[in-house]
Amino acid sequence: MLLSVAPHVAQAAPPPPDMRALPETSAAWDEAQAIAQDLLRTPARISAKYFYDQRGCELFEAITRLPEYYPTRTEKALLLRRGAEIARSVGNCTSLIELGAGNCEKVRLLLPALQPQCFVGVDIAGDFVQGAVDELARAFPGLEVCAVEADITAPVTLPARIAREGRLVFYPGSSIGNFSPAGAMTLLRQMRALAGEGGGLLIGIDLPKATAVLEAAYDDAAGITAEFNRNALLHLNACLGSDFEPAQWEHVAFFNHARSRIEMHLQAREALQVRWPGGARAFAAGERIHTENSYKYPLPLFMQMLTQAGFKTTRAWTDDNDWFAVIHAQA
Repeated sequence: MLLSVAPHVAQAAPPPPDMRALPETSAAWDEAQAIAQDLLRTPARISAKYFYDQRGCELFEAITRLPEYYPTRTEKALLLRRGAEIARSVGNCTSLIELGAGNCEKVRLLLPALQPQCFVGVDIAGDFVQGAVDELARAFPGLEVCAVEADITAPVTLPARIAREGRLVFYPGSSIGNFSPAGAMTLLRQMRALAGEGGGLLIGIDLPKATAVLEAAYDDAAGITAEFNRNALLHLNACLGSDFEPAQWEHVAFFNHARSRIEMHLQAREALQVRWPGGARAFAAGERIHTENSYKYPLPLFMQMLTQAGFKTTRAWTDDNDWFAVIHAQA
């Protein structure tokens, strides 16, 4: 997120050591320290990756089926309608690598046209993506499949058996919008390195549109997005040993015109204190935790970003309303 300023000073003494178990490994300890540092900022923030524990993945699937949430159905329609054209643009595809693969639903629309030898599903939720990849193997018996548990914000290491030639990195769902512009550029460069020479990237982006349409997509009438937002607090409890109570927090989502992004926050319903091993923070009533951004890039600007990231040629397909774009960029 873009809200990194001076740390907020904790307003309470640390909780007793036996409140929660301390992380047992150095990696878990480093993660807990990073979470705590973000919570002590002003304003506090949470990395969007903490949306995606098992329950978070299930809730996001439910969001994609909501009438207000246009991105998924618009992108799927594009992939179906333009699948043959996309396949001709891609050419030879030895390995199809989906980042943030989740339930692998969208890649099913591409497999008949692209006909890769191998599919690799990469996701931070390892058990979830393994189950999805297993289902994909049953649906496409001749396809070699592989699940990789990894945080895609860092360079992804694939198994040695995945060929370097003919790679197509697939990043659907406009998830690139969840990163700051600088973070998006870093990720695009990592995708360029993962694709390798002669490979490519197939990416979906959400385009600017009417504010009412955007805000409804991130604050649905059924409250599923609100539950998804609050579920991140339970994930933090598991990772940090904190004592967040989701019911104490209200979901807030709005479009920030100046930065061309949807912002999601959690707002304290009342004055409260959150504790974790070695630290704590008091929140005033109405104080917010910034949980997600979703940037909406104009298509010409995003094409420039792809060029800056090292991709050579690009081709884009949009829906009839120009709400969404699917772009093929050659490495």
